[in-house]
Amino acid sequence: MTDAQVLIIGGGAMGVSLMYHLTKAGWRDVVLVEKNDLTHGSTWHAAGLCTHFAHNPTIQELRARSVRLYRDILPEETGQSCGFHRSGAMRVTSNPDRMDEFRHVAGLSDFTGYPLEVLTPERIAELHPLAKLDGLIGGIYEPDDGHVDPTLATNAMAQVATRNGAKISRYNPVRSIHREDGKWIVETDKDTFRATHIVNAAGTWGWEIGHMMGLNIPSVPVLHQYLVTDTIPEVTDRINAGLPELPMIRDPEESWYVRQERDGLILGPYEKDAQVWSIDGVPPEFGADLMPPDLDRVEHIIEAAMDRVPALMNGGVKTVVNGPITFTPDANPLIGPAHGLDNAWLITGSSMGVMEGGGSGWFLAHWMTHGAPPMDALAVDSRRFGTWADRDYRVDKAIECFGLQFGVHYPGEERPAGRNKRLSPLHQLMLDRGAVMGAAYGWERPNWFSDTPGDIAHESFRRPNWFLHVAHEVETVTTKAAIADLSVFSKFDVIGPDARSFVETLGANRAPANGRIGLTHVLTPAGGVLSEFTVTMLSDTHAYLTSAAAAEQIDLDQLLSHAEGKDVSVINRCEDFAVIGLMGPLSRDILRAHTDADLDNGFPWLTAQTLDVAGRPVRALRVSYLGELGWELHMDRVHAEHVFLTLEATGKPKGMGYYGAYAANAMRLEKGYRGWGSDLTTERSLHEAGLGMFARAKGRDFVGRDAMLDREDRDDRWNMVLLEIHNSEFDPFYAHSVLQDDQVVGIVTSGAYGHRTDKTLALAYLRDRHATEGLSVSILGRKCPATILPKAPFDPDNTRLKS
Repeated sequence: MTDAQVLIIGGGAMGVSLMYHLTKAGWRDVVLVEKNDLTHGSTWHAAGLCTHFAHNPTIQELRARSVRLYRDILPEETGQSCGFHRSGAMRVTSNPDRMDEFRHVAGLSDFTGYPLEVLTPERIAELHPLAKLDGLIGGIYEPDDGHVDPTLATNAMAQVATRNGAKISRYNPVRSIHREDGKWIVETDKDTFRATHIVNAAGTWGWEIGHMMGLNIPSVPVLHQYLVTDTIPEVTDRINAGLPELPMIRDPEESWYVRQERDGLILGPYEKDAQVWSIDGVPPEFGADLMPPDLDRVEHIIEAAMDRVPALMNGGVKTVVNGPITFTPDANPLIGPAHGLDNAWLITGSSMGVMEGGGSGWFLAHWMTHGAPPMDALAVDSRRFGTWADRDYRVDKAIECFGLQFGVHYPGEERPAGRNKRLSPLHQLMLDRGAVMGAAYGWERPNWFSDTPGDIAHESFRRPNWFLHVAHEVETVTTKAAIADLSVFSKFDVIGPDARSFVETLGANRAPANGRIGLTHVLTPAGGVLSEFTVTMLSDTHAYLTSAAAAEQIDLDQLLSHAEGKDVSVINRCEDFAVIGLMGPLSRDILRAHTDADLDNGFPWLTAQTLDVAGRPVRALRVSYLGELGWELHMDRVHAEHVFLTLEATGKPKGMGYYGAYAANAMRLEKGYRGWGSDLTTERSLHEAGLGMFARAKGRDFVGRDAMLDREDRDDRWNMVLLEIHNSEFDPFYAHSVLQDDQVVGIVTSGAYGHRTDKTLALAYLRDRHATEGLSVSILGRKCPATILPKAPFDPDNTRLKS
């Protein structure tokens, strides 16, 4: 038996990058096992494209770090080239919505420091003289993009890692995995390993290795084809003239990419009807293998590419590559801790394994070394899918993601595949009342309500078709009352003699008194915000915690870990309980009709009681995310329909309506309330987020305490502000750069139009916290003046909440 500090399973770009970065971080006894040879699976046949284009700062950083690693760092460390070509890349379009997307990504990139150039048709012709301009309205240019030789890059990382002490065991497939005496026991053909940490980096085989670990890995191999041409005279002429390599060109509307390959071109199409492969297990003999060409499937895309780049017609097809790449349900990789398992990690599922591999290894190595990711991890966190992501879901979403590889990423986009996985007991009642549904962690939830049967959201970067509907919902909440299905909350009971001490040491805030409601934030070791819980102390021995839907597995892991050594039980109530929100100035009158409780002086703001409502037991929490008088009513799901219909029957004659997630988002911004996952992330501390009032460090010990206090006094501390944006035709959403004059000083994390205040609002972090005057926000390429609001623009004294 061989002991290892960490055992990495999988020798593609992702696993080898992790091995490289762990050894650079000082880890020793790092072992990588690979069933074939390095790069076998999907890395070896990848086209090697590398880009900085991304809609999320974390994804962009993974890609940018990969470029720097392949282009600069590895050649310096090894003395050998990784075959990186800094060709630049462009995306072109005939779609106005796509141009909005390009402007938005360019604005994000101004903040992250990887500036991208929005193109006119004339500039496209200048950069890529072989492309026809017919129908094009513009594009975007990524000057530092390029392509790399995947095999050279992977082997270079392996060379440095083994020089630093790592060991690689090739042609050594894993046969079984289990836990024994706090260690991972991994049996392979050649040896049995006893490891403290285990990492699934198996890529194409990620589902199978996950199955051995006891995990559901929501990834599916999908076959992707690209063709390599013979010599093309136009390319040869450029080479002979000493001209630079052509930039890569992508036409997302027609779903293809083209890049230069020596004196020819590579064309890669993405068809809409993707072909999944080996869903439930890859053939054991599969290694550096390919499928037969199937160009009939993509003939129409090839023809479209030839129309745009006619030189493609002047070179015959030399090679067709048809091999598997893995897709997760959102096309982002799975990186981070494995849910429910100690010292188990994932770095797998990337459809862009070479493009993101170098950065992904850095990301997970930092997480494993420091106990927290180096950046916000939500876009890649391996726990963002639950057991509801079953076989049908992962297949349907993989096909959808492949077909929409070049789809427009609208703000708040809702894609149709894989829906109706988790339904609240009020689901059909919501549909009957005109709810237009969205998805949150598998749950169906009302986004907004329409009086037109079959209405859907017309997605846009500009003001959407649901704007006036949301305005009506907000007016109803503000002037009368409205009811909502809030069952998507993550919900947990903590029961036992140590329940109070459990909450007292869980996060940065103290436990509330019995019958009171408080807010506590679990921190990372670096002092960032990992989780946000609304905590209700029902008694000294019973705490009830709620949090965001998408945080279910992340938060459950934290609660179970914190419970070790304490006399408590943590019970996941996500499927057991339903939640009804009843909000607005008439909410008390409506609720009073169905309970004997004193809802006036006997039920103040931020308190909780167990009530009999319409003859059913309910945990009633007087709390509101909207800034209005109201209650959250938590109950066993079997009681939800009865309670809802009873309240509705009383409320409708009083003008009561319904509200959804979009109205809630607009109203919470008018109160300046922060949202977990957007405004609150592991990157920023409570003080940076403007929530220092929830940091009660004196006389207490909790994870991240000292780091949080240290960050409070640092000169480079960021600062969250609530902005009013002026003269904007568009409503902000996320990732818009904040400028002072022409200097980028911050980034928007969330935004919306506030219907109660008639203000366009955004929460933003200023990385220069002294830059408070002369601000503007860049929205779709337009600078809109902005001012910092010193207090919430709606009911700043909480008069309505306390009424």
